[in-house]
Amino acid sequence: MIAFPRTPVPVPDAVADLSARQLPPHIRQAVKDAADAGRSLSLCRLPRYEEGRQRALASIARANKQLAAHNPHRMYGWEDLPGLQRKEA
Repeated sequence: MIAFPRTPVPVPDAVADLSARQLPPHIRQAVKDAADAGRSLSLCRLPRYEEGRQRALASIARANKQLAAHNPHRMYGWEDLPGLQRKEA
């Protein structure tokens, strides 16, 4: 889910799984935490979900701190959120 640089060529699942297994366990957990927080953040759109949105943003910030310490190109950004319509350049 988090890849750098982004290419329009799809990556087979086996290749993605192999590359993910090469990451240290704490980095794999940080990627999973960021993805989970991103999914919950995309659900917290209404003003009444402000507390959930703040919790998800804090979780993404914690995960990004670990990811940036390992590799600055692995940080989780807004464009990584699931369900967004990406515009092709």
